[in-house]
Amino acid sequence: MSLDRATPSDLEREKAAVFHSWSAQNSINPLMVRDAHGVYVTDTDGRTYLDFSSQLVNVNIGHQHPAVVAAIKAQADLLCTVAPQHGNVARTHAAELILEHSFEGAQKVFFTNGGTEAVEHAVRMARLHTGRHKVLARYRSYHGATATSINLTGDPRRWSNDEGTAGVVHFFGPFLYRSQFYAATEAEECERALAHLRSTIEFEGPATIAAIILETVPGTAGIMVPPPGYLQGVRELCDRYGIVYIADEVMAGFGRTGSWFAYQQHGVTPDLVTFAKGVNSGYVPLGGVVINEAICQTFADRVYPGGLTYSGHPLACASAVASMRAMADDGIIENARRIGDEVLRPGLLALADKHPVIGDVRGLGVFFALELVTNRTTRAPLAPYGSSSAAMNELVAACRRESLLIFNNFNRLHVVPPCTITAEEANEGLQRLDRALEHVAPYYEG
Repeated sequence: MSLDRATPSDLEREKAAVFHSWSAQNSINPLMVRDAHGVYVTDTDGRTYLDFSSQLVNVNIGHQHPAVVAAIKAQADLLCTVAPQHGNVARTHAAELILEHSFEGAQKVFFTNGGTEAVEHAVRMARLHTGRHKVLARYRSYHGATATSINLTGDPRRWSNDEGTAGVVHFFGPFLYRSQFYAATEAEECERALAHLRSTIEFEGPATIAAIILETVPGTAGIMVPPPGYLQGVRELCDRYGIVYIADEVMAGFGRTGSWFAYQQHGVTPDLVTFAKGVNSGYVPLGGVVINEAICQTFADRVYPGGLTYSGHPLACASAVASMRAMADDGIIENARRIGDEVLRPGLLALADKHPVIGDVRGLGVFFALELVTNRTTRAPLAPYGSSSAAMNELVAACRRESLLIFNNFNRLHVVPPCTITAEEANEGLQRLDRALEHVAPYYEG
């Protein structure tokens, strides 16, 4: 079997042997990837794609960053793995750096293998700390695919996994474009969303609620940046009722929004922060929970009933240390903010002026969504909620023909390139997207 070029049998062997996530197995046709560098991915036929998806919105420092690759190799020569009950310098250093960039009062880091486990453990910590069971999570959210995290999730991926007994209560968060509160302004949306959350807490019984978990900026659910004051209002409600505030930063953290963590742009201090993805761009699986002093104190003399064989894996932690150093030394977070302000936002708004199918442009940093509609007046989506459509399938195929890897969900395209992308690369991606959007112009009915 050739390692340089995919033959039909290579693809068939992949489909025959690998069970793919979130897929009907008979309909998949995966891109066979040979290598990747920076913001480009090359398939086994030698065709190179501009990665406007960051894969699963996690390759924040770009593909194959030499400093991170070197750190993994050096750690492998020293210590590949060790049981988590032992200390290792890579884990210590990674925790120290994460705490350095976290909120005031952040005390310790619990390491996991990824984001969904981070959510599982954050919820467990909150429940044990408060002695309560219920957790509130918003509709239009995604928190993971394991037992608790999938029940917390507020999009259709939960439906077939929903046990209805996990102690989860969903509520509506602010989303002005498709407001549940008949709001006309961001201020109205914020005020009414907080009133709705307050009523939900009161009717559920504050003394039964352990935590509220929120993606600071919801990711796969639509990149809805919260209006000014909303997260501060959530923090005030949590303080009033003794509820733990969990900030889910799995997708929004580590540069994606133009800061180390997205909550830092809203002047709030969470109690627990879940992270993964951008902490090391997925070079080795890693996630975790940043824990405040009060919750750490709960387990100072009380056993925390949870752990993982690979908690703080040396290779993963070494890659995280190198990644965070690169972010600081290379100005990667500043670049993400600059690209968002100077290239992506104006470029996407220009596309909206040209293509009526774009009903809304929203986001920040390198974290943007295009809401696609068949009618701007009615805001009828180009694909139904929870599903796709012929139009969306055609658009994604057109992006592929343009050698553009794009992230899509329902009626949206997410423009989420690596934080390292240059202005020239970002503009090239916008030009490719412009050409692809021409293919769905006939579907617009407004």
